[in-house]
Amino acid sequence: MHSSVSTAGAEKIIRVDSHTHIMLRDAELVAGRHSEPKRDITAEELLALFDRHGITHGVLTQPSFYGTDNALLLSALKRYPDRLRGTAIVAPDIAEQALAALHSGGIRGLRLNWLRKDDLPDAAGRAYQRLFGLAREAGMHIELYIEGAKMPQVLRSIRHSGVAVVVDHFGSPEPDSGINGEGFQAVLAGVRDGNTWVKLSAPYRLGGMPADGYVQALLQAGGPSQLMWGSDWPWVSHEDTQSYEQCLADFERWVPDARQRLAIWRDTPQRLFGF
Repeated sequence: MHSSVSTAGAEKIIRVDSHTHIMLRDAELVAGRHSEPKRDITAEELLALFDRHGITHGVLTQPSFYGTDNALLLSALKRYPDRLRGTAIVAPDIAEQALAALHSGGIRGLRLNWLRKDDLPDAAGRAYQRLFGLAREAGMHIELYIEGAKMPQVLRSIRHSGVAVVVDHFGSPEPDSGINGEGFQAVLAGVRDGNTWVKLSAPYRLGGMPADGYVQALLQAGGPSQLMWGSDWPWVSHEDTQSYEQCLADFERWVPDARQRLAIWRDTPQRLFGF
């Protein structure tokens, strides 16, 4: 598989997995969580997995069940600064100096995992607009994971601040409305405007709908420069049904053009994460 993405000349071969997790079972978990780790997952195991599959770099995404305790993630970034970057979860009132320290530690995005929240935080309110502005000035993006039905209003509020937005898992389109749903259409609008990026990751979280049509719509809206690929390893709550080989095969099927795959694998995450 990997030979199909090789390029001629002196192009640097970088392949980034833009959505992974590490976790320890004995780390403190937040109340009200909708998932939890089944086993310990270390950065060393992740990098060994990368090495077996030709992946050179990765992005560690803070799991929701640790809340704003990013210590495990930051420790891994400190040990492997050349290969890993991260997205953290922070409180909206985080101090500017603390945000700068996160950036120095390899954090390039602030994650809003607002999935399955009955009462959503106010993304248009003063607290979060302040956070988005600080992120913009620090060279960070906002990573958003939320149901497609709730996407339009929240995404609009984030984009209003001028900060870059990275949307998880295809934008979580609603299975019953798919490409035509208001949430996915809001994502496509952001992609067209050039300030919204989308991760091609976790197709098994799409309510049984195939990902292929979403990928084509996203490519038509913004091309590979607005897309990244992620495995979502270790597939929390879906551990027994997934494999890394299948994730790579899915990506090759979704994006058969080798040049587009290389842009998604290398060029886009280089701009957003600084590899």
